[in-house]
Amino acid sequence: MPVTRLLKVSLTVENLPQAAAYFRDSLGLDPGLERTLDDPAHSGLLGLGPETTARALDIRVGAQTLEIVAFDPPGAPYPAGRAANDQWFQHVAFVCRSIEATARLLRSGGANIITRGGPVLLPPNTGSVTAFKFRDPEGHPLELIKFPDGVGAPIWRGQTGSGVLGYDHTAISTLDLNRSLAFYAGLLGLRVGGRTLNRGETQDRLDGLDDVEVDVVALEPASVATPHVELLHYRAPRGRALTAPLRANDAASVRQVHEVDDLDALFARLSEAQASFVCERVLTLADGRRAACVRDPDGHTLMLVSRADAA
Repeated sequence: MPVTRLLKVSLTVENLPQAAAYFRDSLGLDPGLERTLDDPAHSGLLGLGPETTARALDIRVGAQTLEIVAFDPPGAPYPAGRAANDQWFQHVAFVCRSIEATARLLRSGGANIITRGGPVLLPPNTGSVTAFKFRDPEGHPLELIKFPDGVGAPIWRGQTGSGVLGYDHTAISTLDLNRSLAFYAGLLGLRVGGRTLNRGETQDRLDGLDDVEVDVVALEPASVATPHVELLHYRAPRGRALTAPLRANDAASVRQVHEVDDLDALFARLSEAQASFVCERVLTLADGRRAACVRDPDGHTLMLVSRADAA
């Protein structure tokens, strides 16, 4: 019954055409055709009223998919005073062949930069990855990463091109690491693929914070390890906590869309564990797939969908 793969990350935006243009012009990505989401089951799954409609499009990121969605009526804008250790923080990490060139393009487009002083080379204990964090015009955090030769998932080795090659993971902030591991590994069946404690001057620069100590835990789906989920547990400085759950139409809402091999069994396991469901039952979507929607212990939303051949 475990999660078998991360199908896509779905990001709520306020202005769909502007968001699509940003990903195209600043990151060189290819937005697909706009579509209308007027499926009442989809709105119900996300905890929104039946009158809610949405427009969406898929952005191809190498072999991966990033979905952006604008809801009507819209929710709250992205919170002000934002930081990398906020409980609602969630980013997508884009893999680049030339991170410096992509970062220059972002700066020329007026990106809101998180990382101090340009791309950061992290220490060997974290894989000697080069990384750079920024925000899109609406406030959503994003990251560029570059793997040295022989490091990272096999999918990134031998790829050519100077721009974005795909995305490696989505990273989420968690206030209680053990609680999150019990949810993602214990209930969903994700595997711990790596674990580091990151700190020091380079991590401070990367996060735009001071005196950082952060546990980073990679969690891989059972069948397809990349893309995956990363937990970010800031021991210091402690981030701001949510005062109320995010709604799907709030700009800070991001959804992990996972495929599972036995949705009913996993739903029963989550129910027994008293997980926080967005929708209290499994629904059938317009495309025939069955789906459930649940919040993790920190309020991050996961859409769990049946395999296409099990719909």
